[in-house]
Amino acid sequence: MERTRRAYLAATAGVGLGATAGCLGGGSSGANGCTIEDEPTVSELPAPTLGSSDAGVTVMAFEDFACPHCATYSLEVFPRLRSEYVDPGVVNYEFHDFPLPVDETWSWQAASAARGVQDETDDATFFEYAHALFENQGSFSPGLITDLANDVGAPGCAIQADAVNETYRPVVEADRQRAVDLGAQGTPAVYVDGRPVSPTYDSIASAIENA
Repeated sequence: MERTRRAYLAATAGVGLGATAGCLGGGSSGANGCTIEDEPTVSELPAPTLGSSDAGVTVMAFEDFACPHCATYSLEVFPRLRSEYVDPGVVNYEFHDFPLPVDETWSWQAASAARGVQDETDDATFFEYAHALFENQGSFSPGLITDLANDVGAPGCAIQADAVNETYRPVVEADRQRAVDLGAQGTPAVYVDGRPVSPTYDSIASAIENA
């Protein structure tokens, strides 16, 4: 199995520490009996994608996990798009983070947790976890973050640490800047082949067909 970036960072972080390793502080207590260790941030991680990389159309969606409109889009619009266009290979679909932030804590921490799930597992599991986060929007807590990660087969305590430490904040911030550069002013912001469209099924489907 290919090593995750977390495993790589954990291995390389210890190089050269030698005897000084004993000076490192211990972890703090987290929810669900987890121990939250400090960990280095991750600066690069590709956007989670579904569909065929050879698809003729690319759809990019920029979302904030604490945004109610994003929950509606992800739970009602995206499943239809996935069934009609993504799974058949017509569209390459990309998820991007765009914390406005709606919530100063969870817009960032939920995003980092989701990226941790992606890094520990795969893109398909990321989308499963993102769906669960949106289903439970408004009830976010370290324990929920952990339980939902365990439910999709990701290491819950490690994902809780990603949330608390905001391990993937540089990745999330880079996505946010990309949205700003594209001119996005709110969430969800959806682009079909780089062109903004209204985040409704009919608008996106029409743009896909035209493309």
